[in-house]
Amino acid sequence: MRTLLKGGIIVTDTQISRGDILIEEEKILAIGDFKDSDADKIYDVSGCYVMPGGIDPHTHMELQQSPDYRSVDDFYTGTVAAAVGGTTTILDHIAFGPKGCNLHYSIDIYHELAKKSVIDYGFHGVIQEVNSNILNELNDIITNEGIPSFKAYSTYGYAMTEVDFALLLRQMKISKGILTIHCENDAMTRYYQSECIKNEQLEPIYHAKSRPNMTEAETVDTLLSIAKMEGDAPVYIVHTSAKESVKRIELARMIGQKNVYSETCPQYLLLDESKYYKEGPIEGTKYLMAPPLRTKEDQNYLWKAITKGSIQTIGTDHCPFMFERDKRKAANNFTLAPGGIPGVEERMIILFSEGVLKNRISLNDYVSITSTNAAKIFGMYPQKGSLAPQSDADIVVIDPNKTGVISVKSQYSVCDYNTYEGLTVNGEVHLVFSRGKLIAKDRQFCGAKGDGKFIYRMLS
Repeated sequence: MRTLLKGGIIVTDTQISRGDILIEEEKILAIGDFKDSDADKIYDVSGCYVMPGGIDPHTHMELQQSPDYRSVDDFYTGTVAAAVGGTTTILDHIAFGPKGCNLHYSIDIYHELAKKSVIDYGFHGVIQEVNSNILNELNDIITNEGIPSFKAYSTYGYAMTEVDFALLLRQMKISKGILTIHCENDAMTRYYQSECIKNEQLEPIYHAKSRPNMTEAETVDTLLSIAKMEGDAPVYIVHTSAKESVKRIELARMIGQKNVYSETCPQYLLLDESKYYKEGPIEGTKYLMAPPLRTKEDQNYLWKAITKGSIQTIGTDHCPFMFERDKRKAANNFTLAPGGIPGVEERMIILFSEGVLKNRISLNDYVSITSTNAAKIFGMYPQKGSLAPQSDADIVVIDPNKTGVISVKSQYSVCDYNTYEGLTVNGEVHLVFSRGKLIAKDRQFCGAKGDGKFIYRMLS
């Protein structure tokens, strides 16, 4: 079976050209100028941008955040939402297991959960404690099981110490893995939260006030210093939200530190802390997440950081909970709701509309941050994130001439609200192919449950 995408504007992380893409079965066969007779199925994509399918390096499908709260999109509904939005691969952050469990405990569970995925997927393992058994197991998984990336936290129930981080980063360098890190100073956020509670400052805005910019930036600085001490061990800062954090990342690179990577999310580029109070505290509960929404000044700095290459990827941190059932009760006490928002469905078109079409980023930057860089950092390139012969035919076609409005009424996520409700977007995700198969057309899903495959990854 051969499929021809004809007459599109082909965009990669480095080039823009006009031409055709010929697909054979699951792979890109060739790029050039072809006759209709060369293919069994032809799609006229003239006037449209043809790009590598999106890679979301940060999702939380079916995340058991606590005994009371589980994210509401599973690996089926969440990946359908991703697919219609132009994302063809996700890397999901695994949830904590019971105290004292090994690394395989949650990985084994997630292998089962993900079997219903409609797009390809991989996992970031999760680390809850550090000892010799865990370090040995970590090496085995990285070396033999196609999961070279793991997440550790500086906060929450299994916060790592500085020594823990040093041991993990040392092992990552030895085993050719990469450590992804949630950076917030646990002691200070707990202190500021206790002060808010004591002073009866409990509206959603105080969630942000209890996690100021410097609680993130200080921990970023600490982790980069530890990574430097461990011989430039590879470190990836998830959901970078504060300008001060980016400045510390930029400084580390400026003085020669290698293997430093940074991710941000659409919410930190488009939304600001006024969401916590502008429409009242009940509406403000929709945006409870960690790190919290920041200021417009932070937004502007993040956009500029993308163009400078200071931020390499944009994930969503997709972790939705129901507004009516889970969130709104926190209107008078921000500590009562689970943290997390939806976003996997909207990432690609929002960044195209708000980034490319508003001249904040170039088309090449767009491909880099939504696909290619994540593929390179996490060991999937050139199988993923590439438009080249023998790469997987994961392709998104965007029509820049159409306009839409984002709404919960038309979304595929089962969440009962949309983070970007009412936002007008210019451009539309027209066609989405996963390994050569059409899985979405004009926001209509046409893929199949279970078609996604686990991606065996290995870092060079």
